[in-house]
Amino acid sequence: MRITCPLCGARDRREFYYFGAEDYLHRPAPDAAPEAWDDYLHLRDNPAGETRDLWYHELGCASWLVVTRNTVTHEISAVELVAEVSA
Repeated sequence: MRITCPLCGARDRREFYYFGAEDYLHRPAPDAAPEAWDDYLHLRDNPAGETRDLWYHELGCASWLVVTRNTVTHEISAVELVAEVSA
């Protein structure tokens, strides 16, 4: 699989570290109920199809990326810098 980093161009996925679902960018408020924190920390979907995941370009520019990809076909449809993704 090749990931096209917005700063470095197309690179082999071995240059990147997979962190997990984009959900980690949507942290509950500090005073949120314990159930909200439990959901945030422990509950994840495992969809077949399109996902948005966090990847770190460890052997490149050290940027955090949101990669939109299909878990069935392995096709990557978008790569964005986390800093440019609207919350």
